[in-house]
Order: sequence, then C-alpha cells, then structure tokens
Amino acid sequence: MKKRTYPFEQFTAVRRTHGLAFSPDGREVAYVTNTSGQFNVWKQSVEGGWPWQLTAFEEETVRSLAWAPDGRRFIFTADRHGTEFHQIYELEYPGGWPKQLTDAPNVQHNFSPHGLSPDGRAIVYACNERSPADMDALWRDLASGEVRALMAGGGNFFPVSFSPDGRYVMIVEVRANTDTDLWLYNLNAQKGEKLTPHPEDEEIVFWPGPWRPDSKAFYVITDKGREFKGLALYDLEERSLGWVETPDWDVEGVALSRDGRYLAWVVNEDGYSRLCVRDLETGEPLDLSELPRGVIPSVGGPEFSPDGRLLAFYFANARRPLDLYVLDLESRELRRLTYSHIGNVPEEEMVEPELVRIPSFDREIPAWLYKPQGLKEGERVPVVLSIHGGPEAQERPGYNYSGLYQYLLNRGIGVLAPNIRGSTGYGKTYQRLIHRDWGGGELKDLEACAKYLQSLDWVDSKRLGVFGGSFGGFATLSCATRLPDYWAAAVDIVGPSNLVTFAKAVPPFWKRYMKKWVGDPEEDYELLMERSPITYVEQLKCPILIIQGANDPRVVKAESDQMVEKLRALGREVEYWVFEDEGHGFTKRKNELRAWRATAEFFEKQLL
Repeated sequence: MKKRTYPFEQFTAVRRTHGLAFSPDGREVAYVTNTSGQFNVWKQSVEGGWPWQLTAFEEETVRSLAWAPDGRRFIFTADRHGTEFHQIYELEYPGGWPKQLTDAPNVQHNFSPHGLSPDGRAIVYACNERSPADMDALWRDLASGEVRALMAGGGNFFPVSFSPDGRYVMIVEVRANTDTDLWLYNLNAQKGEKLTPHPEDEEIVFWPGPWRPDSKAFYVITDKGREFKGLALYDLEERSLGWVETPDWDVEGVALSRDGRYLAWVVNEDGYSRLCVRDLETGEPLDLSELPRGVIPSVGGPEFSPDGRLLAFYFANARRPLDLYVLDLESRELRRLTYSHIGNVPEEEMVEPELVRIPSFDREIPAWLYKPQGLKEGERVPVVLSIHGGPEAQERPGYNYSGLYQYLLNRGIGVLAPNIRGSTGYGKTYQRLIHRDWGGGELKDLEACAKYLQSLDWVDSKRLGVFGGSFGGFATLSCATRLPDYWAAAVDIVGPSNLVTFAKAVPPFWKRYMKKWVGDPEEDYELLMERSPITYVEQLKCPILIIQGANDPRVVKAESDQMVEKLRALGREVEYWVFEDEGHGFTKRKNELRAWRATAEFFEKQLL
C-alpha cells in the first residue's frame, strides 16, 4: 500500500496556546491562544464547549495573564511586533476593553501570573524604566496608579507572588540561568530580606513555588547540594529549607490546592513528564498511571482550581500538539479543553521518536531520532539535524515547530534532534558545560551526531541538512562553516554569526550575564572571534536559508545581515527572509507559517 502524503497546511494547522488562569468560582479557565491569527485572551468552561475571545489584538501579542480574585477583570501583558517591550493591561470583565496601565514603548514590564494581590487591589511586576540595565521590582495600586519600588538597582529582580495573607511578596533575583536567589519583601515593614544567601562562587537555583495557606511556608524548586532540581519546603519561622521530593531528575512545576490538601509536581524524566499528586492529609500519592506519556511544560501549570477539585495543565506528545487538559482528582477523569490540531492527520501516520545516545568525545549525548515510516529495504533517505535554542533549554518529544518535523517525515526526510552539552534536564554540570564555550565542545557533539547519522543504514549521508533557531541558529552557522563537508543544506533562524557583535548588542539587562555566559567582547575578543561562524564564512559550501526578525532585541538583525553580505560577496547560494513585524521568533500566525513553509520547501528542494 502506497504511503499517503499530506499537504503542509494539514500538519501546521495548529493553534498555539499558553497561559492559564482559573476564574474565582472555578467554573471557567482563561488562556492565551493564536486562534485569531495573533495571541489573544480567551476563556472557556471547565466542562468544555465553545471558547470565547476576550481581546482582539492584531499587532500586539498577549503574554502573561491573571484573573482578578473578584472575577471582574484580567491583568495581562502584551508587546508589539516582537519587540519584547511588554506593557501591562487591564481588562474589565464582562463587557470591558483592554486599558493600558503602562505606556513606555522602550521599557520592559514583566508580570507573573501570580502577581496579583489576594484582595485584587495591587500588582507587582519587574520593570527596567529607571535603568535599562536593571530589572526593578515594583508594586502598583490598581485604583490610584501609585507605584512604589520594592527592590531597585544593581540586579535583575522579578516579583513572583504574594503570600495568601497579602503581607509578603516573593522576589527572585536572577544572576544567571544556573544562579538565583529568593528575597522576601515585607510590605508592612517595607523591607526585603534575602532568604537564600550563598557564596558567589557557588551557583544554586532557587525558584519559588506556591505558598502554604497560613503564609508560614512556601515550596521551592532548587538544586542546592544536588545535581538535579528537587522540591523543598521553606519554613519562614525557622528560616529553614527541608526536602520534600528529591528524584534523580528535575522537578519542573509545582502547585498546591488553596486549602493545602493536594500537592502536585512534575518530574522531567529523560524528556518525558511524570505528573505526581499527593494528598497531604493522608500522605498518599494519587494513582495517575493511566495518564498518557508526553510532555507537560513547566510554564502554564499545573494549576489547581480554587476548590481544589480540578488540576489543569498543558500536554503534548510528538503526534499531538500542546492542548489544555483538566484532571478531576475525585473521578480521575481527564478532560481535554482545547483542540489545537485541526489538520486531521491521523496520529498513527505520524512518527514517535526513539531516544538514542550518541558517543561524543567525552560523554554520551541524548537525542531524539525520528525515522520516516514505510521505508523499503535498502532505501536511504535524507535527515535534518535539528538544534534547539537556548542553549540552556531542552529538546523534548512534543509536536515541535508546529508540525514541521512531521511534515518532513511525511515527505521522507528524517530528523535527529539532540540535547547537546548545555541542555537542561540532565543535571547542572551538563548544563554549565556550555558557559563560555559557545562553538567549542557542543560543535564536537554536533559532529558526533553527523557521524552517527552516517552510520545508519537508512540514511543517505550525502543528503544531511542542519537547522536551528537562536542558539540553534548559531550552531547551524557553526556547522555549515566549520564542518562544511557534512551538509547539503542549512537553515538558520535568528542565529548570532559574530559572538563579539552579538555580546555587544544584547539587551542592557542581559549584559551582566554575558561574560559568564558567552564571554566579554573586549577581554575575550580573540576567543569569541575564533568561535564565530563569520570567521569561517569562506568555508561554507552548502545552500543556506537565513530567516530574521527585524525587531529582534536578543539577536539583532545585523547578525544576519553581516553573514548574508559576506556570503553574497563570495557568490554562495543564500536565501534571506526578513520579517519586518517580528522579533526573536514568530508571534503572528501568518508569519510563522511563511517561515516554516520556506524552511520545509528549502529542505525539500535541496535534499529531495
């Protein structure tokens, strides 16, 4: 029987959804989705049924979201054309229209989903208006508009939540992805206290979870004294941290029911998520063994309904895009609220990846291998090496890039998606290996991946492609210029080409991270140029597609411009797409589809 092929549109007919907020009565849930073509606020009954769109932005992109305790308004952030200068909005409900609370076009405002006070009268957020290089923790009275600084100057401070009694604000000080501290700000005393002091040469992650109902303790995700992040409880009276769960994998998300009875957390086990719920009254875990295997992202849940009966979370796997689910803790019924994939490609005709481990020069590299279905004996097909961004992030077995993988597989192109050194999910030692080593050890990992593909009897080693965005774009450029003999095609999306100019142009509040993260553009000039793809541009052999957002604040357009200019001067085959109304990635559905279609067609042309 001949394998059926499906058009690009069917695989990419996907709505993207994020954010999660229960109504105070627990009957509805609000979220952000791009069903309209742009990310807007929607709400839906927890029983399912028709969702209702509450905002109608076309140029602005809604990000974080909270539902006020009285149920009569929402607080959310949005930015315009991908600039990441988020502004704070208030939406009265029902019958209201978004009202902008902040109006500073060149300032970032970061608002946590738990940044509303228990009485709904105030919010806390981070803002860099005073100094572009600092994120200050601010408090704002919603009625009067009064703004007060809680912590300001000398660092990046992000308010996360209020205590249930409204007395405290929990603030995270971020010094690096692997180094954070917790501050407790007493609103009555108007004073902050660092709860997690540690030596400067010892990097530890502390991330606050939910408060206990009595406001005397809160949960923390931390890797203090451990390789992986565990779950702990911080007692405010004792000023002590006690372990709750210490798996040999990372704990990623945690939630507590409002009455303190149920505790939920997610463990990332080799890329797959395991949802855990414990009844704290009996001490017994709930049997959730029937839940499907896949990925529960740490952003946007899990979250309990106000009465503690429902647990909401997002879920995806390689054949099913991210959707919002609610789990009834009494009946164990799992109810799907959103239906993100409307392309109707049968799941059995899509590919589930195999987890493989690839020997590199000093360790094994975990990777997801997607093999096209229906290959004949002796048939050899092309494969695309897909490199995730971050680099401190993780490739997981989800419906990635809005179906791009599955489309390529349907066309007979395999995919290998590794978690090279620097990836999260495999311990802090592995994650830190990328620090100040961009273009070093990870490039050897990627060469090991290419050699692994060449060793497979179903892979055509002369038809390998390489693809990635952000850091993955940098790594793609590194592969194409420094390992040129492996590749028949390359696609770089918003990737740095010159580490010196990249480090100089990052947003001001990132600059304090750069020396530890990538390198100092002055002190480490020679190292950074030695690791930059632009230095080796003459070695590039394969056709390349470069995609860039004109408003990208993280990897500015000049990073792609200089690479394209050099390639064209050398007479290389290069396509260059610039999206004038996008930043670091895609916020508008029409642009996202154009970019993924261009990528797919480029690989089909070059590899097939």
